[in-house]
Amino acid sequence: MPGVMGFLMAIGCTLAGAWIFWSGFRALRVQKLIESTPSSRIGSMAMGLVEVQGSVALRSRVSAPFSNRPCGYWELEIATRTNRGNRGMSEWSTVHSARSGHPFFLQDDSGVALVYPQGADVRLPWSVEEHTNGFGVPEMYMDYMKEHGLGMRTLWSVGPMRFREKVLEEGAAMYVIGRANPKSMAQAVSDDEVVLAATGTSGGARSMQTLDQRTQGVIRKTPGDPVFVISGQSEKQMVAEYGLRAFAGVVGGPIVTLIGAWFLMLLIQSGRFFGQ
Repeated sequence: MPGVMGFLMAIGCTLAGAWIFWSGFRALRVQKLIESTPSSRIGSMAMGLVEVQGSVALRSRVSAPFSNRPCGYWELEIATRTNRGNRGMSEWSTVHSARSGHPFFLQDDSGVALVYPQGADVRLPWSVEEHTNGFGVPEMYMDYMKEHGLGMRTLWSVGPMRFREKVLEEGAAMYVIGRANPKSMAQAVSDDEVVLAATGTSGGARSMQTLDQRTQGVIRKTPGDPVFVISGQSEKQMVAEYGLRAFAGVVGGPIVTLIGAWFLMLLIQSGRFFGQ
């Protein structure tokens, strides 16, 4: 039924335009917040929305699931190749994603902040990306999918798959804009760090306890926060990126909506609405 298909396409285009506009408006808001929030030294940051830069120090022993690299944060994505439409076009469709939630330290020469990455827009490049052509995947990926109860793993592995991972490693220079909260009076080093200290590796819990004691505040997402970004890019790069996203959304969204509305009007005027 061409009329029904055309109607659905027109409605979808109209709704997509509204979503694109909303995304652009949100990007514009984030851009303005980045521009208007002054950069602070960690040692003198005030409680509330802050913008700081520093290097990452690990607080807990975390290993990335695919690469097994020690890190302060990891994020991964598993995708399958999916055909779309009648023209045989295909695209990657994400079937599983996950991220760690362990806090890490961010430090400069003035002080230390503890960062909880839950809910953040973490902007890091994919450090691992591997594609498979079907009829099986490397054992480490299959073991991960089995461990996490992904019941469709055998079927997925018959076709092309993509495995990606990003990690935040110790010493990495990072930019963070988010809400600083007072330091909890009951911070303690986690058990895995104490075990690590007993093995005599990585300096053990002592250095981590020192960083805990030097912590000026905690940066984390709280309900209603307008922005929380952790990025390996500079402030200037972030402003430029969000500016492009804002322009594309605020300008492109209404255009897509108008195209959908115009196509819907043509269907109605032509009498082919719902196949008539």
